[in-house]
Amino acid sequence: MSRPPRCPRHYPRHAAIAPWISRARRGIATVVLAAASPALAACASGPIAQSTPASNGQSFVSGATGTTVFDGGDPPLAPRVTGTTLGGTRLGLAQLRGHVLVLNFWGSWCTPCRAEAPALASLARTFSSAGVRFLGVDIRDTPASAEAFQRNFNITYPSLNDPGGLIALDFRSTVPPSGIPTTLVISRSGRIAARVIGEVSYPGLRGLITKTLAQPS
Repeated sequence: MSRPPRCPRHYPRHAAIAPWISRARRGIATVVLAAASPALAACASGPIAQSTPASNGQSFVSGATGTTVFDGGDPPLAPRVTGTTLGGTRLGLAQLRGHVLVLNFWGSWCTPCRAEAPALASLARTFSSAGVRFLGVDIRDTPASAEAFQRNFNITYPSLNDPGGLIALDFRSTVPPSGIPTTLVISRSGRIAARVIGEVSYPGLRGLITKTLAQPS
């Protein structure tokens, strides 16, 4: 009898036994497959669930995607990080106080980042006259790849170069570890008004920016 095919990674061998179970034991096979279904799902996601340059960003990294609006009286305060942009200029979040800021964590290797890039570029142009600033944080990337990404998607706002993820680490209380993409909308007073984990949509992010603009300074 031939051996069952092996799953490339983390695939429990017993989860693939159904084709080799005799017709008389088909009922037992159904029970085995039902019990093994979580393992099958884990195998299907496998290593690509780690959104890194090696995985080409085919899946979001950690936790559930979604939008959080911090409506309470004391929303999180954004850390005053400083870094070097892809163009070589020193820039800190403190310099952007007084403006609503959209802070996007991304990487050129990340598939959802590519999908959301046109919306971000368009919204940056739309809200420029309202004083909204956009800033990227380019994680685990090379400057050449990141700059090509920005040219391809006509992104004109700056991005901090964060190859080691150190800037992202400063935001660990609100940004999932290695969570790419994540977008924060920060109020004029430097507090995080909203967070989007995963790919943003044009209407969704536009609504969050508009709501934050309406807040008193």
